Amino acid sequence: MGGLEIETFSNPLTGLEAINRTLPDLVFLDIEMKGIHGLDLARKMPAGVMLIFTTAYAQFALDGFELNAIDFLHKPYSFGRFETAVKKAIHLRSLQMRAQQSDEQSLVVKADYKNIKIVCSEIIYLEAINNYVKIHLNGNHPILTQCTLKSLIENLPEQQFLRVHKSFVVNRAFIVSFSRTEVVLPQGKILPVDRTYADALQQ
Repeated sequence: MGGLEIETFSNPLTGLEAINRTLPDLVFLDIEMKGIHGLDLARKMPAGVMLIFTTAYAQFALDGFELNAIDFLHKPYSFGRFETAVKKAIHLRSLQMRAQQSDEQSLVVKADYKNIKIVCSEIIYLEAINNYVKIHLNGNHPILTQCTLKSLIENLPEQQFLRVHKSFVVNRAFIVSFSRTEVVLPQGKILPVDRTYADALQQ
């Protein structure tokens, strides 16, 4: 069906070694094999590897799903049935990747005795105030958290945020205009630019 790189093994233990070494996206696994039962091999597979059982023994289907198998192909199966199983795996991998990307683009801070998750794209700028950082958000009230500006910067997407002053970090997406001495944000908010960061801002 295209878009798949396939490697096959007739020895299940050799296959398991390869799975542990290469961490493939998807494994098609028989159940009745020499040397090790397919269900036992499945229990030894590393986390995150998706699994589709392919076997003539339908009685093992329930055991397979208890091992979080994506699908169970009962031999002999048609190409259409195989294609459906693969598309199911591709869709699941896509959802996992989007969830991972979403997590990478968010920040969790402590405020008001709670852990608050903030989507990074909603941050307009960060303001250091003594031992606190005030997080100014688009369309929401600012959040005040007790931490250093440096510690927050380390958890922000590097390409999205720019430090312009020892007390200010701005989201590039919200910069309306700028010079070597100031940055203008939405609603006419003006932040000073320190000489230390002026060259980086211009670049």
